[in-house]
Amino acid sequence: MTRNLLKMTTLSALSMLMVAEAAATEWNVSLWGKRRAFTEHVEKLAELVSQKTNGEFTLNLSYGGLSKNRENLDGISIGAFEMAQFCAGYHADKNPSITVLELPFLGVDSLEKEIEVSRALYAHPATQKDLARWNATLLMPSPLPQYNIAGVGDAPKSLGDFEGLTVRATGGIGKAMAAVGAVPTSMSASEVRQALDSGVVKAVAFAPHAHMSFGTVESAKWWTTNLNPGTVNCPVVVNTDALDALSDDHRAALLGSVDEALQHYVDVYNGKTMDAWGPKLTEMGIEQITFDDAELTAFREKVAGPAAAAWIEDNKAKGLPAQELYDLTVKTIAGN
Repeated sequence: MTRNLLKMTTLSALSMLMVAEAAATEWNVSLWGKRRAFTEHVEKLAELVSQKTNGEFTLNLSYGGLSKNRENLDGISIGAFEMAQFCAGYHADKNPSITVLELPFLGVDSLEKEIEVSRALYAHPATQKDLARWNATLLMPSPLPQYNIAGVGDAPKSLGDFEGLTVRATGGIGKAMAAVGAVPTSMSASEVRQALDSGVVKAVAFAPHAHMSFGTVESAKWWTTNLNPGTVNCPVVVNTDALDALSDDHRAALLGSVDEALQHYVDVYNGKTMDAWGPKLTEMGIEQITFDDAELTAFREKVAGPAAAAWIEDNKAKGLPAQELYDLTVKTIAGN
């Protein structure tokens, strides 16, 4: 009797352990660089998901240990990891639908608006179909403010002074810089500091957090305060099969935490990051260059229309409803 009771107790304990193990879920998340404002929503998402599931669903964040940043979408496609962050401009051919958000001079004026327009585009069936080719489901954007340029050497006092300047600039920002005679070069963020220090490029287009995180502010001699040529779009995606395989409770914990994670991101960026940016420029003795309204208007008129028209034509040829995606973007920004 005692032996049978012991056997039953042991079997019951093993059964409970197996159930607990089956209920536990671990996802690997591929990021790059280091923890910074750009990844705060993913950090917060991991915290919230763990809290809501009593630790049964965990997101293991890896900063460069799983994949190179330009290969994160490929890793998602083969299930090498379950979640990843990437930037559309790194490989426009792989995600043409979301590159509309990287067109120059769209007029996005806040992180909140960047979130709104990104989510509107991410919800479009053509965008979802585009990313489905990589077995990827768009989870949330990584909203970034308008980029500006930090550089070495003689500071550009007018737009004409950009002629021949080698500048790290991707996507629509690169096209905008080319329109004023600069020579845009695409490289990953982690390569930029070395390129600037070695003279491969003389200037770098980044958002403030990246200038601080990747060290360009340590070398730069000047900074453009109001060029504002555009920004990049860097979504967080999940492997669709992994998402579908989640239990209802775990899926609800993940998807139900996105809004709070994004709000945390905005609070950190608008607060801590931007509060540190101005003093950092002063501390480093960086000259701040501000262009007059006439030059900026001429810059926008020269770049914005042609870039949009070219994007629509190129992506229509790829089978995308390009005009529809562009119109959705513009109308959402305008609040229509």
